[in-house]
Amino acid sequence: MTEYGRGPGSEPWHPQDPLYGDGGWEGQQADMGQQPAYGGQPQQQYPQQPQPQYGDWNQQHQPGYGHDQYAYYDEQGHQHYAGQPPQQYQHQGGWNAAGPQGQMPYNPDPGDPYGQQQPVAYGGDQPDFYGTEDAYPPPVPPGRRHPEPEPDPETAPEQEEHPFFTGGGDDDDDEEHELQNRRDRRGNGKKPGKKGQKRRNGCACMVVALVLGGGAAAAAYYGYEFYQNRFAPAPDYTGDGIDQSVTVEIPKGAGGWDIGNRLKEAGVVKSAEAFVHAQSDIPGAGRIQAGAYVLKKEMSAASAVKLMLDPKSQSYVIVRPGERNAGVYADIDKKLGLTDGTTKKVGTAEYKNLGMPAWAQKSGGINDPLEGFLFPGNYPAAKGMKPDAILKQMVAEAKSKYDAYGLTAKAQALGMKNAFELVTVASLVQAEGKTHDDFRKMAEVVYNRLKPTNTETNQFLQFDSTYNYAKGTSHIHISLKEINSDPSPYNTYTHKGLPPGPIGNPGEDALKAALNPTHDGWMYFVATDGVNNTEFAKTLAEFQRLKEKFDASSGN
Repeated sequence: MTEYGRGPGSEPWHPQDPLYGDGGWEGQQADMGQQPAYGGQPQQQYPQQPQPQYGDWNQQHQPGYGHDQYAYYDEQGHQHYAGQPPQQYQHQGGWNAAGPQGQMPYNPDPGDPYGQQQPVAYGGDQPDFYGTEDAYPPPVPPGRRHPEPEPDPETAPEQEEHPFFTGGGDDDDDEEHELQNRRDRRGNGKKPGKKGQKRRNGCACMVVALVLGGGAAAAAYYGYEFYQNRFAPAPDYTGDGIDQSVTVEIPKGAGGWDIGNRLKEAGVVKSAEAFVHAQSDIPGAGRIQAGAYVLKKEMSAASAVKLMLDPKSQSYVIVRPGERNAGVYADIDKKLGLTDGTTKKVGTAEYKNLGMPAWAQKSGGINDPLEGFLFPGNYPAAKGMKPDAILKQMVAEAKSKYDAYGLTAKAQALGMKNAFELVTVASLVQAEGKTHDDFRKMAEVVYNRLKPTNTETNQFLQFDSTYNYAKGTSHIHISLKEINSDPSPYNTYTHKGLPPGPIGNPGEDALKAALNPTHDGWMYFVATDGVNNTEFAKTLAEFQRLKEKFDASSGN
């Protein structure tokens, strides 16, 4: 094959040159549309043959490349192509704007999917920087090429590893490593050491080991918990407890788990599970009620259940139907271990903050604003508790009951001004009635005496219970002198109508009777035996006979 353009020191360019053809230097230059001129010297050419035209494409782009076209270099290292008119090139490698360029015919390459005798060239309108200072990298003639050196195993970059194992993962570190790698490739940096990388690999392995170890520990822990919950007995103390008492308050509606948790928090039992199991095993343990229980610390669950079933373990204050607040205050002081009078002072000072109903009276000569609002029942009370907390429970219970019975609406239907007067009537019924059967008749006596049409007593109630309340006593025999000398508004012998407020805490039976009195015309009553037997009369004459009966039985 004919050789072209052998310059001084150049070697023949054989067709087997790796840069020959489609994958060689000529193909690269053809793809870039850059062909350097020969420098103006004439050169041998192959005759040009006409090619099919594709519109303006052949006039705007350079010739394609093929196996029948060869390139050669001059002494200055410039590349030239055979079969091309030299006047069609500029010295700087750009296209001459003089006119259309010729093309050399070429056969399609079987391995080129696009090689179907179509011109494949780079656009002629774009600048050609080949062979200029702006080109990078500068061209090297084939004859001056040197085989690339074998990579030095010491300086060759090691295979990239995952950043997790190389201590990577941080954005700043990645950027710093990238800059260092670039410097190393250019020969401006020092050889990367392996000691730091090994150290990071060791740290990463240690982290992995810790993670795996932690996972194994977690699996073991949950496996142990699963075994304990399903198969192992619940943690529990043994025996009846140590010599250290503690009070545990159990609220209403508390179930086994709630009770067990409260006992565990107080140090009574070791686990709520043990208490629940013992409660299910001991007959009658489901009857444990709300209240305050005095128990010992570190008791077995079975011992705690049995003690809570014993009423002696409970510590509570009992408000009895009709009991005055003075008695309730004294019981609270005793249960809490407080000085006498402490709870009364708290009630008098804090009554506005204890949840009283909005319709409750708080003035007008009332002895105690909480009277009638400490509803009868059992309330937890033990050392360590606060008196205001216990009073709040009692007031809340009273308010709940009064709201449930709709006292405001019922008061108007019964001729009362408000619900507060209705509670006062219920307290009178509770104080004067002796038995359940007496309550409805007693309620009718109250309503009949309060009527403006009452000509028997002229709206005077004349109840000993109101006089005794003001005095703080419970006498049955009261002389006329004592009655007439007492100016208290609670003296219903000398003051018409109802007393300023309730004279005790009525129970539910008395409350119901006040809401549903009889309608038989009862106006008088006398406790003929002085204790439990109460008889009623409709006229003054009947009352006189009952009074004589009472005097005979009492020795008056």
